[in-house]
Amino acid sequence: MAQLLILTSAQDQDVLPALSLLNHRGRVIPADASSLVTAPSSDVVIIDARRDLAGAKALCKILTTTGSAAPILLVVTEGGLPAVNADWGVADVVLTDAGPAEVDARIRLALDRRTTDSASSKIQASGVTIDEASYSAKVHGRPLDLTFKEFELLRFLATHPSRVFTREQLLSEVWGYDYFGGTRTVDVHVRRLRAKLGDNESLIGTVRNVGYRFNDVEDGQ
Repeated sequence: MAQLLILTSAQDQDVLPALSLLNHRGRVIPADASSLVTAPSSDVVIIDARRDLAGAKALCKILTTTGSAAPILLVVTEGGLPAVNADWGVADVVLTDAGPAEVDARIRLALDRRTTDSASSKIQASGVTIDEASYSAKVHGRPLDLTFKEFELLRFLATHPSRVFTREQLLSEVWGYDYFGGTRTVDVHVRRLRAKLGDNESLIGTVRNVGYRFNDVEDGQ
């Protein structure tokens, strides 16, 4: 059973009639930005786009740009389907006259995809946990205060444990082909990254005359 948050501007508030036949709990609030400030937490957000496509799209944008973790289901009429695309940031769309089995399936699938996406966005290696979704990293549970490039460098090395990369390769992969700085940039960032890793600085290993690698726990320096 999921906790649903239903945003609608319709007076009848009967956005999806099939919901009354399901066991999910739903709370209805006005479909405006101010209501989101005090909105309760939910597993799935359902936005009514039957009458106001532009307003519904604006709400979707607010939710996706503020980092809401709950997947969004958009309720539309058949005539509104052509207006919906990937820019809306919704997990799925459902027609207002969908039956209970279809509505329940779409809710379950949206929740399953959220769980899968959350797991796949995390990298774990040798005590380091990297969350690509939130651009955050921890070492043995301790948060690391990293700059964007330090994060990208750590992420790239940790996703290729034990593989040695030259400075030129790291410049290409982390900084990009259009970066005009020298390889000294890599050395500086590695030094700063090691300092922030503290007692775990040996996770970033140096291979003499070659480059750097991310050490597995059993590898050592």
